Amino acid sequence: MAIKNCCHLLFYTLRLGATLDCNKSADGNALQLPTFSTAAKVRVIITFTLCAVSAVCNLMVLWAAGKGGKRKSHVRILIMNLTVADLLVTFIVMPVDAVWNITVQWLAGDAACRLLMFMKLVAMYSCAFVTVVISLDRQSAILNPLGISEAKRKSKIMLTVAWTMSVILSLPQIVIFHNVTITVPENFTQCTTHGSFVHRWQETLYNMFTFTCLFLLPLIIMIFCYTRIFVEISSRMAQNNSLSRDIHLRRSHSNIPKARMRTLKMSIVIVTSFIICWTPYYLLGLWYWLFPEKMEETVSHSLTHMLFVFGLFNACLDPITYGLFTIHFRQGLRRCSQNSNIHTELGNNTCLVQVSCAPSLQLEKHPHSMMLPPCLTVGNV
Repeated sequence: MAIKNCCHLLFYTLRLGATLDCNKSADGNALQLPTFSTAAKVRVIITFTLCAVSAVCNLMVLWAAGKGGKRKSHVRILIMNLTVADLLVTFIVMPVDAVWNITVQWLAGDAACRLLMFMKLVAMYSCAFVTVVISLDRQSAILNPLGISEAKRKSKIMLTVAWTMSVILSLPQIVIFHNVTITVPENFTQCTTHGSFVHRWQETLYNMFTFTCLFLLPLIIMIFCYTRIFVEISSRMAQNNSLSRDIHLRRSHSNIPKARMRTLKMSIVIVTSFIICWTPYYLLGLWYWLFPEKMEETVSHSLTHMLFVFGLFNACLDPITYGLFTIHFRQGLRRCSQNSNIHTELGNNTCLVQVSCAPSLQLEKHPHSMMLPPCLTVGNV
């Protein structure tokens, strides 16, 4: 029984970790221990690649969003929180998954088993819940456009609730996950929930509760929010033409409607990418919890590897979406690039000037001398 439990690693209480291949031995009775299969090797390579790309992109977004000074718009605060959630996935879920696939068994000890399973679920919950907060915020912005003054306060409250619930709902992971060691056919240790549930239905109930909170409920809220948004926009577009022209004329001197629509489009893309990336994996998990034997007979290990990696890809899409729809982010990157080019050109000019200027010229060392060609710090060229 313990060996079989070590093989059920794909959706076992939403571990969201290594999927390791178990095969029966030649006699058809004993089970061989999991191995680092070819599919797992491909998964590790892709996961580390996604980890590097996601880290660079999300850190750039966090830097750009933090450049707005002390007073930041509530939309930027929402994006920063989503970026932090994506970074949790990047620096916790991805490396743990990749290393676990390489080592096959769990080598980090019981305390790390409990803590990392807790942190992994916090990361997954935070991504889902912050995306829900963005949806609720966009619904409020469209349905109640005059409530901008309250938007920042409401978004802070919703973000606090989102992060708090992410931690609370993940706490059971610390209790149910632990190290299990078997000795036949050889010593093998795995981080699993084996023995934490007395009956099968208890495990299924916990899995279904987690599935509902982590995916199903956020999905319903997102669909509800954007359905209301589209209904509201359609209703406004169907108003009297003269009234519509009047509204357009009165708003033509303001850039707020255009910015609001751009933010709405950005949030729609973020929500859509979340749904597209994670739906296949969670549906496969639902199938496993309800019909585990049937799922294992039908679905190959390669497909489970692929679907999990596809879900992780969502952490890379969010910063790309943010960069495409956010002007100040692109401007920040452009300024950074220009400053880098200027410093490079100034450095080149420094070398040229040092050759052409009289060697007896001594430069005064001060904080700004490193930012300008030497000749410019002592006079005009």
